[in-house]
Amino acid sequence: MTTNAGTTVRRTVLTLPAAPLGPENPLPALRPLDPPRTVDDDTRRAMPRDMARQIGYEPLRTPLPTRVLDGYGRDRRATGFDAIVIENDRLRATVLPGLGGRVHSLHHKPAGRELLHRNPVFQPAAFALNGAWFSGGIEWNIGATGHTALTCAPLHAAVVPAPDGGAMVRLWEWERLRDLPFQVDLWLPDGSDFLYAAVRIRNPHERPAPVYWWTNMAVPEDRRILVPADEAWHHGYTHALRRVTVPRQDGEDRTYPRNSAHSGDWFYEVPDGSRPWIAALDANGEGFVQTSTDPLRGRKLFVWGQGRGGRHWQEWLDGPGGGPGYAEIQAGLARTQLEHLRLEAGEELSWLEAYGALSADPRAVHGADWGAALAETGARLEERLPRADVDAAHRAWRSHAADTEPGPLLATGSGWGALEVLRGRFALPGTPFPESTLGAPQEPWRDLLRTGVLPAPAPGEPPGPSLVAPHWRDMLETAPADPYTEYHLGVAQWHAGDRAQAVRSWERGLASAAPRWPLLRCLAVADREGGHTERAADRYAEAFGDLCASSGTDGTPTLVALAREALDALLAAGRPGAAREVWTRLPDAVRERGAYRLLEARLLVAEGDLPGARAVFDAGFEVPDLREGARTLGELWAAVSDEPLPHRYDFRMRPA
Repeated sequence: MTTNAGTTVRRTVLTLPAAPLGPENPLPALRPLDPPRTVDDDTRRAMPRDMARQIGYEPLRTPLPTRVLDGYGRDRRATGFDAIVIENDRLRATVLPGLGGRVHSLHHKPAGRELLHRNPVFQPAAFALNGAWFSGGIEWNIGATGHTALTCAPLHAAVVPAPDGGAMVRLWEWERLRDLPFQVDLWLPDGSDFLYAAVRIRNPHERPAPVYWWTNMAVPEDRRILVPADEAWHHGYTHALRRVTVPRQDGEDRTYPRNSAHSGDWFYEVPDGSRPWIAALDANGEGFVQTSTDPLRGRKLFVWGQGRGGRHWQEWLDGPGGGPGYAEIQAGLARTQLEHLRLEAGEELSWLEAYGALSADPRAVHGADWGAALAETGARLEERLPRADVDAAHRAWRSHAADTEPGPLLATGSGWGALEVLRGRFALPGTPFPESTLGAPQEPWRDLLRTGVLPAPAPGEPPGPSLVAPHWRDMLETAPADPYTEYHLGVAQWHAGDRAQAVRSWERGLASAAPRWPLLRCLAVADREGGHTERAADRYAEAFGDLCASSGTDGTPTLVALAREALDALLAAGRPGAAREVWTRLPDAVRERGAYRLLEARLLVAEGDLPGARAVFDAGFEVPDLREGARTLGELWAAVSDEPLPHRYDFRMRPA
């Protein structure tokens, strides 16, 4: 335990019913899990210039170099998670360094109230850029449009002196999608009702980098959401982005989450010069507020909607009886989450956020006069935490704490940052990435850095993770051109957008490869992306056969992942016979998984056996990594039945 000036920091274990995260998907993620969000030309012309420019700037092509996390299920058991508790006489914050540094709970002691939506379970679902995500608390979204690839990853954590002399918890890691280090410093000033979070993102490279940040705070949905704005950009179930008025839209007050039938995002237009804040206050005018220094200009509300699909998603994430429902209020660097900012070489971005309890006059908060509601909420915030104090705390942190070297580690993140520091010889005061954190995934790349040769994996082992940043791609281009190097070079070229050259690298490697399946699978993805459906099916079938011949059909993560892609490609090509051959080679335990039960139903429909496909639905199955907004279940059900879609399969977040 660390104690300074009335604030304590201690380690503990938080026990929750949890579904195991499972293994990483060993196949490189050559395609994004969700299509990129786009806007039409008319909408773009109506936008402010900076917004239009930033929407078009460096959208993410793939989740590389991270690997997809899709090996979890839905069987939960009591599991202990390492936690760090930061506490003063007013607030208690519980942080999970092994799960992206999530603030799981923020408890206000005087009121005896939880300020956030605290998820009673840990249940991964397929919402992050690389798959597994879980709901609740305060999360730090860095990288690109969507939930961060670090959602379920460990961060480094240590205690550092806070600007006021108290104890501060530093979280830091190397964000791999954009190849940037960042830190989040959390502290509770003595006697304060607000948790402070100072954030810094640095670009140590000699090239500009796209930057994205949105802090996501889950709050109970039986609140009014107040933001100092009269307009917002609404992104709803039609996937269009349009400017709307606040608080009323289409005859309803949309600042009450329960007034929206369908899911949607509202990105608020906070006027330049106004203090940025967002609050969620209940019928008594009490609840949660977040504010920040000016660089964090954006504010957002997301609602699941009151439709059956939206309610089902919340049960899916929180478990039955998880609570009355929640909404997400967010704060970001841009107006909307479709935008990325440009961070110049050698530059950094920093800001300070504060989260705490707020009480305001409920008559004003819930009155018909929106201006009066904002004036009352803003005035109470200024009383509790003046804007000048937030700015001063940020200046003090920058001057006296941001670069302070941390003490002994409370938690350890990945070794990828150490590899990048070793390569680039970067000086990053305050966020050390020591060589001692390097592990087995980094070893082949350290060998490439030292010797110019990338060592191949042991016989029978699948290829290790690929690195795709320009400096690693350059090293791969000059390394000896063996099949394993050509495989990784092609992945890096594909990520860079040079798809023709990636295919050439994979084809060169295939000529002498043993086994052949890693390169065949990459070429199959390229064929599907290029519209060559038949050739993709051929290559997937050959890749699956080669994998089975070289390593058997024992249900390894590689077999599970490749079979799922191969079945999908063969069914897309209208080849149920070949798909059935793949299906019969899978172990029974794999075929019983929810994703494969869904594939079985698709296969039976393709074979013309509609009663058999209906029987699969009647027997019941769950697809743990169903994507947000997925309509697959509803569309397949419509092929086998004229009855309404059963509730257990209804995840539709927009009108049928």
